[in-house]
Amino acid sequence: MAKTAQNPVKSAETTFEVLDALKDLDGAGVTELAQHLDIPKSTVHNYLSTLEQEEYVVNRDGVYEVGLRFLELGAYARHREKLFEIAKPEVDRLAEETGELANILVEEHGRGSYLYRARGDKAVQVKAHVGTRVPLHTTALGKAILAHMSTERVDAIVDRHGLGGEASNSISNRAELEQALADVRERGVAFDDEERLEGLRCVAAPVLNHDDEIIGAISVSGPTNRFRGDRFREELPQKVLEVANVIELNVTYS
Repeated sequence: MAKTAQNPVKSAETTFEVLDALKDLDGAGVTELAQHLDIPKSTVHNYLSTLEQEEYVVNRDGVYEVGLRFLELGAYARHREKLFEIAKPEVDRLAEETGELANILVEEHGRGSYLYRARGDKAVQVKAHVGTRVPLHTTALGKAILAHMSTERVDAIVDRHGLGGEASNSISNRAELEQALADVRERGVAFDDEERLEGLRCVAAPVLNHDDEIIGAISVSGPTNRFRGDRFREELPQKVLEVANVIELNVTYS
């Protein structure tokens, strides 16, 4: 990722590198972490000791893990998002009526962050949870958001984060992205056809405020064997659009 701070503080950068590594490794000891980050063990120990002192990591018999104090910060950040409180009951209803997994996504720093997820009685388990950040172009939710951004903003996001992804269907070039976003603007909804996870499809709609500015997106997602034909292309898009419209009205008049 490109560095954007004018005068970045190296120790702060290292602190977050340590935390990201603990998450990626699902916990680690000093030696493993030092090898992973290619920095001295003594330096790693100093950072971990400080983070433990401030209660941001826990030490379980020499294995350091990200602590639950971050959950407090995450909950605070989520509740600051007006869209969360307004959209949550409608997304709960979407999940209940479809039986599938319903989602709220917002953009921050050029990535999509899952703000909320609701599970219907047939919802599948997927490799994401509240707080998971994803490349915008790999999800229906993200494409719904990108389609309502300026060209300059979209270009800046692509320049910073790139295209492509883990799935073979992920958008991999700008021409393909431009066409996909034009399709979203024409249809009013966005589709994800196994573009982030193989076997998973998704239908999303943007949520705009009273100034027609994008503030997030909602979606419903499920397995390809249930998301096909008219249900995928007609029924679910209409349902998602209806819910998005209700949310937009509540945002406007709340």
